[in-house]
Amino acid sequence: MTFFEASTWVVPVIVAITFHEAAHGFVARICGDLTAWRLGRVTLNPLKHIDPFGTLLLPGLLLLLRSPFLFGYAKPVPVNFSALRNPRRDMVLVALAGPIMNLALAMLAALAFHLVVDLPSPSQQWVARSLENALVLNVVLAAFNMLPLPPLDGGRVLVGVLPKALAAPLAALEPFGMLILVAILFLVPLLGVQLGVDLSIVGRLVATVTDAMIDAILRLTGNT
Repeated sequence: MTFFEASTWVVPVIVAITFHEAAHGFVARICGDLTAWRLGRVTLNPLKHIDPFGTLLLPGLLLLLRSPFLFGYAKPVPVNFSALRNPRRDMVLVALAGPIMNLALAMLAALAFHLVVDLPSPSQQWVARSLENALVLNVVLAAFNMLPLPPLDGGRVLVGVLPKALAAPLAALEPFGMLILVAILFLVPLLGVQLGVDLSIVGRLVATVTDAMIDAILRLTGNT
């Protein structure tokens, strides 16, 4: 990977993760929980949200290794669900805020494609590539975070809408959610390679959903 290619990922990664986490905190504040607000996490200052390993080193390493799947994370915004006015309903709203923000950023990136031709020639290629990366990254983050496994946003949405008898055992998985996710995304596919079987089911699902969403956004913004 050249310096040019790497540089076109820096701004999209920082913006996508910063806005995603700030959206969680903002909606939590609206719904009655001031935890993130008091800790200074309802902000667009990326330094408040960046995790040095999960936000910078891990995605950078995967890009350098030409990984087919980009994976990263930020410092999660703290939410006290018991402080929400309507905990089950508001949990869903807080969880959805992040992916919805990423989709909004993807739409803005796609709309901004139309402005690239008006930029000075030396900057057109860099800006176009950065916008392309922003579109793809934000859609991937939205789709990935909606996987139905706590602590991902999709898991918390599911906990909020399922009957309590089903929601409780799913919520109990949250402390182990990231380990389960790493196993599903990386260890199981590696086992499949050894067995000669394609076990990248979740990765292919996210890729399929991502491709469909990108195609829809490009059509909606007049880029096809």
